[in-house]
Amino acid sequence: MTTTGSPAAVIFDCDGTLVDSEPLARRAWERSLASYGYVLRDEEYAGVIGLSYERTHAFFAERIPGLAAPEPFWDGYSGTLFELFDVELEVFDDALETVRDVRSAGVAVAVASSSPRERLDRTLRRAGLAGAFAVSVAGDEVARGKPAPDMFLAAAARVGVAPARCVVVEDTGPGVAAGLAAGMRTVGVTRPGRSPAALAAAHVVVERLSAAAVLTAAGGA
Repeated sequence: MTTTGSPAAVIFDCDGTLVDSEPLARRAWERSLASYGYVLRDEEYAGVIGLSYERTHAFFAERIPGLAAPEPFWDGYSGTLFELFDVELEVFDDALETVRDVRSAGVAVAVASSSPRERLDRTLRRAGLAGAFAVSVAGDEVARGKPAPDMFLAAAARVGVAPARCVVVEDTGPGVAAGLAAGMRTVGVTRPGRSPAALAAAHVVVERLSAAAVLTAAGGA
């Protein structure tokens, strides 16, 4: 049973929060853009982490003449990405424990990801989380991606919980901004290779996820 001050729902980001997918996504972008003679720089990729596929594609389309349109480019990019996922995708143990423990506490759990539905479903299956969430929202199912609040608001509506009673768990600046814009308490988790400064606006910032940190975030921790 939930207690006074506890959230009624916790909405998790997926990539970088539940699974260590960002290094693999970067490699897939590098390989996909290499055929255009484009070399992906560190600062460029850091700037698109947490954004939707459409916005990331648009970012590179502005820089690469003749880049294939989003749909045909996705076919090649996703094929490369899913091959990497099938062999190398790793799940964050603290995230798995947190999802399990939050559910055990009687709190609804949802996932809201900037990834298209095809990628989100593939990721959750590979991570063993396909049946873990009452609700999932993908980036291609909302009008605006992060940092807009649309996907978190959609997740709350599908769970049937008011935004003020939700906690968002995120690993990126755009994700934290989206959670705040949705009027939700927001927990930022620092992952290897990321700057904690990007999460500074979150209500709570942790180095390791735990149910305790997530469930107390709603109480103003």
